[in-house]
Amino acid sequence: MTKERFWVLGGEFTSLRFEALKDGAGQMLGPFEDREAAQAVWRRLSREHSSRAMAKFSIASEQIVLPG
Repeated sequence: MTKERFWVLGGEFTSLRFEALKDGAGQMLGPFEDREAAQAVWRRLSREHSSRAMAKFSIASEQIVLPG
């Protein structure tokens, strides 16, 4: 049996190629038990950083194998 949980990752990057985060600018929030909760945080962070062209956030999912 597996369980899926979600994380919101991102921050302000060094360029518009989004290859490297600025030092100290990375954020990792979660875990969230459902995608809707993660999307609510993603929306809030995206709105808060909308004036920063080099800020980007994504939702990542993780599969956990449960014992038994």
